[in-house]
Amino acid sequence: MNDKALALLGLANRAKKLTTGEELVLKAVRREKAKLVIIAEDISERTAKKIHDKCEYYEVALKQVGTRDELGGAIGKESRAIIAVLDAGFAKKLKELLG
Repeated sequence: MNDKALALLGLANRAKKLTTGEELVLKAVRREKAKLVIIAEDISERTAKKIHDKCEYYEVALKQVGTRDELGGAIGKESRAIIAVLDAGFAKKLKELLG
């Protein structure tokens, strides 16, 4: 995961435009508040499938990048496996940076 994307995740977190954790992310997806979901590459297959299926059903973009520690470090917390971006502007720029 590149440094610009990590820095942008940190900025989005400080702006209160992120939510983390499986249940909170799934709730944001179901309520159509999530614009982008980012999951770590070292997440369990079962959880990855669950998140992937939910995002596909609700037509939410999904990216699988980085490790739990990278994602957590980017937002100033301990390891995080799942992050939902709640702002369209941040989501658009992160999609560009993540490819």
